[in-house]
Amino acid sequence: MFNPDLRNVLKDHLSRYSLVTATAKRAREISEYAQENKIAMTEKPVSLALEEILDGKFAIIEPEEIRNI
Repeated sequence: MFNPDLRNVLKDHLSRYSLVTATAKRAREISEYAQENKIAMTEKPVSLALEEILDGKFAIIEPEEIRNI
């Protein structure tokens, strides 16, 4: 089971809600791309999406008003 340390991601006042929403959105994109191109997935899209976010391939931008939720 993929269980990363999220403190580094959340240290810049990023809310958990934004992280979950961004991960779900990216996972949906990965899944749809795999379906359209008939690619068999061996790893779960959520794990791939979270890895990409943790690696810094995608930046999560959130409004100021939800930063401290």
